[in-house]
Amino acid sequence: MRISNETKVGALTVIAITLMILGFNFLKGKTIFQPGNFLYAKYTDTKGLIVSNPVFVNGYQVGTVFEIENQKDNLASIIVSVKLNEPYKIPTNSVATIQDNPLGISSISIVLGDAANFIKSGDTIKTAPATSLLGDFVNTLSPLGEKTKSAITSLDKVLNNINTVLSENNKQNLALIIANLSATTKSLTNSMAAIETMLQKQNGSVSQSFDNINTFTKNLNDNNEKLNNIITNLDSASKAVKDADLNKTIKTIQVAVASLNITLQKLNTGNGTASKLLNDTAFYNELQGTLKSINTLVDDVKVHPKRYINVSVFGKKDKTTPLEKPLADSVNHE
Repeated sequence: MRISNETKVGALTVIAITLMILGFNFLKGKTIFQPGNFLYAKYTDTKGLIVSNPVFVNGYQVGTVFEIENQKDNLASIIVSVKLNEPYKIPTNSVATIQDNPLGISSISIVLGDAANFIKSGDTIKTAPATSLLGDFVNTLSPLGEKTKSAITSLDKVLNNINTVLSENNKQNLALIIANLSATTKSLTNSMAAIETMLQKQNGSVSQSFDNINTFTKNLNDNNEKLNNIITNLDSASKAVKDADLNKTIKTIQVAVASLNITLQKLNTGNGTASKLLNDTAFYNELQGTLKSINTLVDDVKVHPKRYINVSVFGKKDKTTPLEKPLADSVNHE
């Protein structure tokens, strides 16, 4: 049976079209000869994800994006078919997220869960909002931006308060305070220099004081035996005082004082000579006159001894007038 050229051309055309379709699908990651294991994920935004984009688990590629289509009754829900290279054990609580890379192609990253059950081929995996490097960076900076904004607001309030507080008078007062602080700092510097001079090892006052203390302690050490003797003598003296019968001495003094009080009382109230001398003025005057007469007689004997004693054989008796009062040097007063 002879085949016509038209039949051959038609058959070759069909084979070429079939090979082209199969090659195109192969390049897109599709194959009709090997069904494979498929998972499905629903997103509201695929972030530029296209067919044949890789699917990773912990950075290892486990499959590719097989098909992307949206639901007919819900345009906001996009279904992404993922073809796995092998029947991997993926826990049921795993999550698939789209990683948008502005410097390359987008991809799907599956974060494995810890469930004991695994996803079967044809099941739908859980998804999370699409992320990107820029989005992660923005999300990271977002809290920092809020804090920065809050800090700027607080700083603005502080600056306003400072401007309110720092009026012209307050500014002058602040300038005076700063000047005083400068003067105080200068004084502290001078004081520290003086202290440093005092603390010098050889010429400082503190060093000299320590030298004096050392000399004093050395003298104490050298005269330790003398100090012990002095302390021993003081101890002996204090012991002697302690052993003395002070109570008996005090009682004797009290008895003497009592006797003296009785004597003084008798002098004040008695009728004796001593009492009259102290209390009776007339008796005192008479006694005073008697003493004056005695002084006059004694002075007259001194002045005219011949009147009273005649020892001369040929002498004459002194007939002069006797003294009527004592001489001025015989008594203190007339």
